[in-house]
Amino acid sequence: MACRFKAVICDMDGLVLDSEPTYVLAWQQAVAALGFAVEPGFWADLSGCSGKTVSASLLDCFGGGFDIRRFQQLSADYWAAYVQENGIAVKPGFFALMDVLAQRDLPYCLATNSPLSAAQQCLQWAGLSQAFSCIVAADMVTAAKPAPDIFLRAAVDLACPIQQCLVLEDSPVGIRAAVAAGAPCVFVPSFKPVDTWAAEHATYLLDDLQQVADFISASQDHPL
Repeated sequence: MACRFKAVICDMDGLVLDSEPTYVLAWQQAVAALGFAVEPGFWADLSGCSGKTVSASLLDCFGGGFDIRRFQQLSADYWAAYVQENGIAVKPGFFALMDVLAQRDLPYCLATNSPLSAAQQCLQWAGLSQAFSCIVAADMVTAAKPAPDIFLRAAVDLACPIQQCLVLEDSPVGIRAAVAAGAPCVFVPSFKPVDTWAAEHATYLLDDLQQVADFISASQDHPL
């Protein structure tokens, strides 16, 4: 019996890179600089969302008096200053996952809600410039996650039916996109408490990428 997946599609922020906290810090600094404040849970709800969604949520929260263009510039400046000094951490288990994919000869792709140039810069700051030969970014498709477009494009680039591509995601937005695409998916939550909808609708729920690596290895030895 063949394994039900023959390729792997990885999210970037919060899944491969521990970048979500750096974005939240920059957003908080920018909002504060403009004289506003939000509840901490506000940012958790934006995990995995595109920049357009973040901007729309802030405008919904603060109204037309909120200078969204100034926010975007400030947050970008704060974020760049932080990561240039501190880099971006790689999530635990990532290198174990890469080893398993190489050992099992499974093709893989990075699929992110970031623009391509931003994704490439993030990978460089994390020391992963050569980690992904296949990248699908938000500005390469019509609609970002939670629409399925990014994952569907990744499946095409991998020359593998989406139903046989295992999607790895850390956010509810990403899980919604995977479900919409018809892909089996692993939810590796980056925020607690774990989102109930994503946990219920993901095909698998695992704690970290080391568990994902072990799962993929075992599934190849004992096909699902």
